[in-house]
Amino acid sequence: MTWWSDDVEDDEPEFDESDVRVRPSRRGSRPRTKQRPEHADAVVGMVIGVDRGRYSVLLDENGPHERVISAARASELRRKSVVTGDRVDLVGDTTGDPGTLSRIVRIGERTTLLRRSADDTDEVERVIVANADQMLIVVAAANPEPRLRLLDRYLVAAFDAGIKPLLVITKTDLADPAEFLRNFAGLELPVFLSGEGQMPLGEIAQALVGHRTVFVGHSGVGKSTLVNALVPSAGRATGHVNLVTGRGRHTSSSTVWLRFAPETETASGWVIDTPGVRSFGLGHIDRANILRAFTDLDRVAERCPRGCTHLPDAPDCAIVEAVEAGELGETGPARLESLQRLLTTFAGTTTP
Repeated sequence: MTWWSDDVEDDEPEFDESDVRVRPSRRGSRPRTKQRPEHADAVVGMVIGVDRGRYSVLLDENGPHERVISAARASELRRKSVVTGDRVDLVGDTTGDPGTLSRIVRIGERTTLLRRSADDTDEVERVIVANADQMLIVVAAANPEPRLRLLDRYLVAAFDAGIKPLLVITKTDLADPAEFLRNFAGLELPVFLSGEGQMPLGEIAQALVGHRTVFVGHSGVGKSTLVNALVPSAGRATGHVNLVTGRGRHTSSSTVWLRFAPETETASGWVIDTPGVRSFGLGHIDRANILRAFTDLDRVAERCPRGCTHLPDAPDCAIVEAVEAGELGETGPARLESLQRLLTTFAGTTTP
C-alpha cells in the first residue's frame, strides 16, 4: 500500500503562467496594412515569354547590358494577370545568372491589348498579347480554304485594340486570291502575296522593322513557315493540313516574342508568334471601336440618330445617305460594305 503525505518533499519544479510557451502564429505578429512598398529600386523589363508561372523578362532592351532573366509574380499581383508584352517593374536578383529569380512587383500601363473570347457569348476575355502595334494576319489561298468570317473577326479585334492590321496570303500558287481580296477593297489593308518560290520577305521585312507585330492565323496556313523565314533562329515547328478534314495541325502552343533584325535594315523589331486558332470570339468587343477604324465614316456618323446600327436596315443612317449621295467618293460604297460586314460579324448574325 502506498501512502501520500503533504510532508513529503516534491522534487518536481513548480510552474506558473509565465513559464508557458505560446506557439507563434504562422502569419507572424506584424499588423496587416494596405500600404505597399514603393520599390524605388525596381528595374523595368518586358515580358517575352510565360511558362507555368515563370516569366522570361528582357532587361535593357538594345542596351549594352541586354539580358533575359527569370521572374515570378509578387503576391500583391496575385489578382492581376501578367502577359507577354507587358512592361513590368522587378526587384530582387536581376543579374540573370543561372538559378536566380526576380520578382515582378508592378505592371506598366498597356498601350494596346489584343484579346479574344471563347465564343461570342463569353464576356471573359483571353489576352493574347499586350503592347503590340501591328497584327499580321496569315491566310492561305487554298489548303485550307480561306475563311472570310474568321478574317473579319481578326480585323474587328485589331480595330478594337487599336492595332494596325496587315494581310499575307500564302499558297497563291494553288489558287488565285483575287476574288477573296475583293471583300476588302474598302479597307486600307496592306496585302502581301506569297507562293511557292515567291515569298516577298523583303517587303514584309520593311513593314515589320520598328514595330511589334503579332502573327495570327488559322492552323495550317503557313504562319510558322513564314516566321522561320523571317527569323531563321526561331525554329518554330511546322505542320501539315489533314487531307480529309481540311484542317491544319496546331504547331505553336504558346505566344513567343522573337527579335527581328534583318541584315538589310539598321533597325529591328519584334515578331510575336501565337498558337493557331480555329475560332475567335468577340464577346468583349466595343462596337464603337470598329467604327473609329473607319475615320471617314466615323465623322459622318456624328449625324446619325442615337442608337444607329449603321446596318442596311438602319433608318435615317447618315453614312448610308452620304454614300448614296456620292459624298464619300468612289470608295464610299466599298468602305460602307466592309464596315457593315464587320458590324454584322460582331453582332453575331454570322458564324466564322
